[in-house]
Amino acid sequence: MAAPVPVRPRPVADDGDELRFCSTCAFAGACLAAGVDKSRLRELHMLVEHSGPCRAGEHLFREGDPFNAIAAVRSGTVKTYVTDADGREQVRGFFLPGEVIGLDAISESRYPCNAIALEPVVLCRFSFPTLAALATRMPGLQQQLFRLLSHDIGNAALLAGNHTAEDRMAAFLVGLSRRYAARGFRADRIRLTMSRADIANYLRLAAETVSRILRRFQDERLVRVRRREIELLDLARLERSAVSVLRG
Repeated sequence: MAAPVPVRPRPVADDGDELRFCSTCAFAGACLAAGVDKSRLRELHMLVEHSGPCRAGEHLFREGDPFNAIAAVRSGTVKTYVTDADGREQVRGFFLPGEVIGLDAISESRYPCNAIALEPVVLCRFSFPTLAALATRMPGLQQQLFRLLSHDIGNAALLAGNHTAEDRMAAFLVGLSRRYAARGFRADRIRLTMSRADIANYLRLAAETVSRILRRFQDERLVRVRRREIELLDLARLERSAVSVLRG
């Protein structure tokens, strides 16, 4: 019998202060790389409005709501989605600690989708007009905003190609692994905070297909699954399967 996958703590940022960002802050790298001085760092921290905790199932914003802030997820997981004319839900993405939601609302000044907490969520909200003004005086911050926008556009097109169901699932797992690793968390163990149905919706697959592929991956010793905990046993093989999807 396979050993159970240990339950690991949920990813969460450590507490920052006026001279130090939380460990997962989306803007920390830009400020550190640019050598932002303490007075500028205080300016950026003064923009932060902590929000939450929001309960699982609570909407953070809804499609059409006026846009005035982007938000970095401090803890928890957020799902974004839209509904079609027949009321069917279409999942657009999942956001982990340190990732930013709301970037796709900048051009129209309204949120183009709904955002809902999949578990208790704490946010750091940044007034976008004030953040944009500060970015003109902080080149590193401006470059990070451009990178975040570029990454958001890239994610939107990630699964648009003609890929097999197995390759899509492998890409999803590898992508989560890389996102956790980039924020200092373990890359070989993933806690799926989203349902199988949500994953299937996002990957444009049937829920039964997602379950079947996970069983196949487990039979092939690529992963070990225990409820919502997934251990990546052979990340190299998963990456080879995912490469055509992840390179767009």
